[in-house]
Amino acid sequence: MRLRLGPLSRFLEYGQLELSNNLAENAIRPIAIGRKNWLHVGSERAGPRVAAIISIVESCRRLNMRVRNYLVSVLPGLADFPINRIGELTPTAWAART
Repeated sequence: MRLRLGPLSRFLEYGQLELSNNLAENAIRPIAIGRKNWLHVGSERAGPRVAAIISIVESCRRLNMRVRNYLVSVLPGLADFPINRIGELTPTAWAART
């Protein structure tokens, strides 16, 4: 019989999950602080795109890899890359291969 754990104890089953999100919060702090300065820059559609770019940049920083090297390697072939294998292009997966 398997013990059923609640969603807040998921990290007990999966060792790769972190107990807290402090790293993520610290990474986005400059963006949150500067948000009011950027309020009128761009359009409403720009928000999710900027969030995706910042997520990639911060992931690269956390992995101690150069953002430029990652982008130069990944972006040129992105248009022809199969969508079902897109997970292979995350900074973590890319760092594991190189």
